[in-house]
Parts: sequence; structure tokens; C-alpha cells
Amino acid sequence: MAFQKIDPKTFHDNVFTRIGSDWFLLTAGNEDCCNTMTAAWGGLGFLWNKNVATVYVRKSRHTFGFMEENDIFTMSFFDPSHRDVLNYCGSKLGRDVDKIKECGLTKIMLDGGVAFEEADLVIVCKKLHHQELAPEYFTNASVEEIYAADPDYHTMYIGEILGMYRK
Repeated sequence: MAFQKIDPKTFHDNVFTRIGSDWFLLTAGNEDCCNTMTAAWGGLGFLWNKNVATVYVRKSRHTFGFMEENDIFTMSFFDPSHRDVLNYCGSKLGRDVDKIKECGLTKIMLDGGVAFEEADLVIVCKKLHHQELAPEYFTNASVEEIYAADPDYHTMYIGEILGMYRK
């Protein structure tokens, strides 16, 4: 089944479930050289008169370099039958293994971003802003506790949604 571009205003999925519980593959790079990682932190909204997505990546992740070097990133969501793919991509490092090949994923290009044919929803974004999360700006101690064992703070990326695609 082919992807169909949808208007973000018609998107009615529960983003708390799709992002926080179902997870997604965050991908940056180009068709020849890219990396993907499982992510469960993010959001969708409206900012600067644009439909936007927000994602978070630690500096230690291989995907971080791809996010820094490329303007386009994608969020690929899968049905529950692909949970093994999300588990694998969340437990392996892209600098050590070709996660895309190992999972048998098929790369496709949508609006200049690398996504996956096996996904059921893809959001393509163009970076508008990025900023490292810094402990001096946390206003609640529970947030700092998340980083107590590993102070590898996330970088926040805000991207304009160029396209949303659903099967």
C-alpha cells in the first residue's frame, strides 16, 4: 500500500500514545548515508505560525551527528507487529551495526527525508531550531533526576512539518 499525504489538521491520532507508548524511528541523513534510532520523546504542535514536531537526541547517540549535519529528519511510526524493529533499533548503536539492513527495512524518500516503507505513518520535518537542554533551566527536581546517573543531556530539535504520510 502506498503512502498518501495528509493534511496535519486532519491528523487525530493520540500523540501521547503514538510517541510515548508506541515509539517511532527518528531518522536523519540521506539515501546513501543515514542513521535511525528508536525515540519516545517528542511532540507535535504549532509554533512560529507553523505545524511543528519536536524530538530529543542525546549527544552520545550516533544519530546526533546526522541531526546536526542535515536539515531534514523523519519520524516513522509502525503498527504493533514491528515492535521487534523498534526494540532492536533502540538497543543497537548505528556506529556498530547497520540497523536498517539488520531489520530488513526498506528506505524510501519523502520530501527529501529518509523514511521506511514498512511504517504506517511518516512525518517529515525541516529543522527550524535546536538547543541543548541545560540543567540550570530545569525548574523541577524530577527532571534533573532523569539525568542523575548519566548527565548526557538531550538536544531538542524543532522541525517544521513538511509532510505527513499515512498508508
